[in-house]
Amino acid sequence: MTPTPLPAAPGQESVWDYPRPPRVESTPELVVVTLDGLPVATTTDAVRVLETSHPPVYYLPFDAFEPGVLEAAVGSSVCEFKGVASYVSVRAGGRLVSRVGWTYPTPLPGYEVLADRVALYAGDLRCTVDGELVEPQPGGFYGGWITSRVVGPFKGAPGTRGW
Repeated sequence: MTPTPLPAAPGQESVWDYPRPPRVESTPELVVVTLDGLPVATTTDAVRVLETSHPPVYYLPFDAFEPGVLEAAVGSSVCEFKGVASYVSVRAGGRLVSRVGWTYPTPLPGYEVLADRVALYAGDLRCTVDGELVEPQPGGFYGGWITSRVVGPFKGAPGTRGW
């Protein structure tokens, strides 16, 4: 069963207007990521991956990250559109958050811009977009970032797998 999309107010986007397969677009928004108050990444050179029913996933360039905060993590996963993902952990101030991000070292055609970028789960990190604190996509599997700019309902919570 497909849910009823919420109406988008002026200045908002409905995730139900996003395409499938997903679209990648650049954004000049200021993205800041911290862990326990320590800097992890800062950029105005992010790209957003927009897919039907999902809040945007922000991919940050490697050079936006503080030196030494990213560490390779075990495991991989496959996206039918983007290819094989490798996972990363974030270390700051002696704290390690395992498998909190992922990258596509050799993405499939159409997603090449993701090759030198990392996406992060917002749950254990403090992520802001233009100063607004991000809410993580429900469910813990997908890595979308919810801001006041997007409306759902959002895939990820129990009962949404078939959307």
